[in-house]
Amino acid sequence: MRPWTKITVLIAGAILAAIPAVAQQVGTATAVNPLSESTPPGATTVALTVGARIVHKERIHTTPSGSVQLLFLDKSTLSIAPNTSILIDEFVYDPNSGKGHMLATLTEGTLRYVGGKLSHEGEAEIATPAAAIGIRGATGTFHNDKHGTQVIDLFGTFTIHNGAGAVVLMRPGFYVTIRDWNTPPSEPGPVPEALNTHYMNTTTSTSAQNGGVGGLKHVAIDDCGIGPAGAIGGVQGKTCPETTWVPTDTAESNAFQTIITATQRATAIIDLPGGGRRTRGR
Repeated sequence: MRPWTKITVLIAGAILAAIPAVAQQVGTATAVNPLSESTPPGATTVALTVGARIVHKERIHTTPSGSVQLLFLDKSTLSIAPNTSILIDEFVYDPNSGKGHMLATLTEGTLRYVGGKLSHEGEAEIATPAAAIGIRGATGTFHNDKHGTQVIDLFGTFTIHNGAGAVVLMRPGFYVTIRDWNTPPSEPGPVPEALNTHYMNTTTSTSAQNGGVGGLKHVAIDDCGIGPAGAIGGVQGKTCPETTWVPTDTAESNAFQTIITATQRATAIIDLPGGGRRTRGR
């Protein structure tokens, strides 16, 4: 090798070594309420905005007024509540084969996970200081604080284990609590309505927030949901256009008619004390 060629190679290598590798994008922030922050690997903490790239090994943190929704490449989502800290430990996904693995660590706070393709393969996992939770074809709510971890099954199957035991949660509307890594997970039990409502509210934007898209909270629609701005929440007007769904498949049409007939036969109106009414099955 010529001396000048060797020097050129060394200089080029030094320059490349000084430039941080571009982290692989694994998802996108699709809704952000301030203040939500992220810390990419080897970089400084910045405020998240709608459309921001989410990368492997990124840390996400929300303040008491912040929340964020992340959309991943496999079409799964994480809705992150205020006062929450998570780390995207691992996200590997091949869209051609649908194979890969997702692991996120929840250190503090609350999140709701809606499974995508990796979840259907049983390759999604949420970790907390108290447990590791495997997810298969599922949607669930996860909370962690100084008292331990709670896992709420909204749909699908969760396999929860730690250093003291394991339990499978597979009934929607039930939950499991785990005090710490060395305490066995509790047996599944019904979720108290107040607890479920609390978590649903914390993972949803409030009426005063717009998810980072200015103007959405000012959108108004007419009674039909189309056309010029008008009243919101009113009774549908008589001039609303009819939009009838017409199936193209005979079997689908027959099935749809069967459902309608069964519903009509299964309900009746009964009088209640005080003059009220309600429906019941016959």
